[in-house]
Amino acid sequence: MMTSSSSPLASPSPCPPPPPSIPSSPMQSSLTPSSLPLPPALPPTGEVMVLALGRKKQRLLVALSILPILFLSFLLSSDPLLTLMSPFRCHLPGPSPAPQALNASLRAEKGDEGLDQCKQYVFVNGTPSGLTDCKAGFDYNVTEGLRNNIVTEWDLVCTRYWVVPVEAVCFILGVLTGSLGLGYMSDRLGRRKSLLVSLTLAVVFGVLACVSPSPPVFITMRFCLAAASAGVYLTLYVTRLELCDPSLRLLATMMSGLMMFAGELLLLGVALGCQSWRGLLGTGAVPLSLFLCYGIPGVFPESPRWLLLSERTGDMNSFSERSERQRDDVSFSELDTDSSSSPGRPLLSFPELLHSRNIWKNLCVLGFTSFIAHGISHCYSSFRGDVRGIVPSFYWTYLLSVCAGGGAWLLLWATVDRCGRRGILLLAMTLTGLASLILLGLMDYLSESAMTVFSVMGLFSSQAAASLSILFTAEIMPTVIRGSGVGAVMALGCMGRLSSPLMDLRNHRGYFLQHVVLSSLALLAVLSILLLPESKRKPLPQTLADGEQYRRPPLVRRRRDNVPLLATPNPET
Repeated sequence: MMTSSSSPLASPSPCPPPPPSIPSSPMQSSLTPSSLPLPPALPPTGEVMVLALGRKKQRLLVALSILPILFLSFLLSSDPLLTLMSPFRCHLPGPSPAPQALNASLRAEKGDEGLDQCKQYVFVNGTPSGLTDCKAGFDYNVTEGLRNNIVTEWDLVCTRYWVVPVEAVCFILGVLTGSLGLGYMSDRLGRRKSLLVSLTLAVVFGVLACVSPSPPVFITMRFCLAAASAGVYLTLYVTRLELCDPSLRLLATMMSGLMMFAGELLLLGVALGCQSWRGLLGTGAVPLSLFLCYGIPGVFPESPRWLLLSERTGDMNSFSERSERQRDDVSFSELDTDSSSSPGRPLLSFPELLHSRNIWKNLCVLGFTSFIAHGISHCYSSFRGDVRGIVPSFYWTYLLSVCAGGGAWLLLWATVDRCGRRGILLLAMTLTGLASLILLGLMDYLSESAMTVFSVMGLFSSQAAASLSILFTAEIMPTVIRGSGVGAVMALGCMGRLSSPLMDLRNHRGYFLQHVVLSSLALLAVLSILLLPESKRKPLPQTLADGEQYRRPPLVRRRRDNVPLLATPNPET
């Protein structure tokens, strides 16, 4: 009987036995390790597609997306100059200078406040016998802004003053309509196509607004121009963000904000130079036609994130040349092999969207913050005039508002990447609410200088909150609905801006109540901001599932608080 020690299987061997040979075909025997088929590559992500562009290409495309902002600022910020009301008096032609001289003497006796600007004296035999409405027009004493605007050209004063607030309301409603409609178009048809459509409409309606013969035609053209301009601004904003990797997103957004600031300052110089509202609108609308060259193939490509999501792989050839030198071309070769498929739209499941609790929560919180920030900003700029009756000069009010916006962008650039989006938005809304409470509660005890300081602080913080709300929305909304999400937040901001012309229409009645309500809502917005996630240095979400993963960080470090509404994991940084 054999023992185990004498068994060949139990004897030690210096090397394991070779595996059983498998008969190979002549084709397999000729394969070398370098010619073995590669394992299937993962599909490219949005960040990979953007990095494939290269830093130089990214910066060039970002610069091209910033240039139109200079002329867009002329169209979106010109309303205060177009509707500025200068001191006016009834025009008294008269057959002889005697009635005019008598009317001037009566004004000198009664003072300008004692004689209604909308009335004129009726003279019988050289003596005044009563008052009547102005029938020969008005004389304007223009000292600020445009010498000829829609108020002076069409005499929109006295009984026709209501046209001015209506025009402002229609303009804001146009921005609201364009944000919603063209934002949805950019998600369905693409960023580039939506941009070209918006640019074309902006040029057409801008020219038509310049040649408007009457207020109704002008208001209609301004509504359409506002919608088209908002579409251009929104599409450029979203495209610019999607062309950047996380390290460049804030810098690119800040540069566009400073370009808007420079355009608003330059707008005042253009107004002083041309002195005509038609020339001012033409200066903003006509140069936009130059940017229609973005439609030439190869000049301004489609967003790579949107192309990847919509599977429009045939249009990705413009990116493949640069990407071949920087990354493995396996993913792009896979995309190119599928280029024969028909171009499609991003897949959007509306039932899934309705059940995306986190996305809706984030959108509602940021929309509410944008609504409060835009609505309360007007209260700070007109606080002294509404409370103390001190009406500052137009130049002071305009420059203060513009400089507050520029300073807000510099503050965001210096702090947002260090302290996070959520922390700075929380700070901005807190300062906004505190400034309102101090102004409302201590208005009888504050000096003029203190009131000015708190008004500037509130104006500065509210504009910072408004700008950061839009940036925050663009970073946490998935690509499939990013245009619609940013458009919805901009539209809610427009609803807040409607409070300014509506107050003018009602002669500022109820101003105190409006300011109290907005201040209370600002404090409520501070609490709701705590529910937001943090998007600092995180990739942009692509699908609804990616966007649903963005939840707020825990309030206490090293402890995960479980909130039923927000029970989804946070993406990795």
